[in-house]
Amino acid sequence: MKGFKNFILQGNVLELAVAVVIAGAFGKVVEAFVKFLLDVISKITGGDPNFDSLAAGGVVYGPVITAFVSFLILAAAVYFLVVKPYEAAKARFAKPAEEAAVAPEVALLTEIRDSLKARG
Repeated sequence: MKGFKNFILQGNVLELAVAVVIAGAFGKVVEAFVKFLLDVISKITGGDPNFDSLAAGGVVYGPVITAFVSFLILAAAVYFLVVKPYEAAKARFAKPAEEAAVAPEVALLTEIRDSLKARG
């Protein structure tokens, strides 16, 4: 039982559990956003954003188109609402890169060079 407790309380498992819960809640928000965008598009174009009834030669391909359009809108929403702000925040709060430590040999050679320049 102690091993299971240690496993559950590890940071990675706990973070994963929190991520799953948040993703589930965020998924509903994104689905509502996609539905909103599809409704707006249908109002602008005067058509129905549902292509499920499209077929050719007895093969119904409409659901694939509907799913693809929904996926593109969902991917764009996630990119612009999550990825871009995350990258901007990451860049804003990133620590400036520290100067790389100079190897002792390079420092010694630089010192010798400067000394020779000073002589003559």
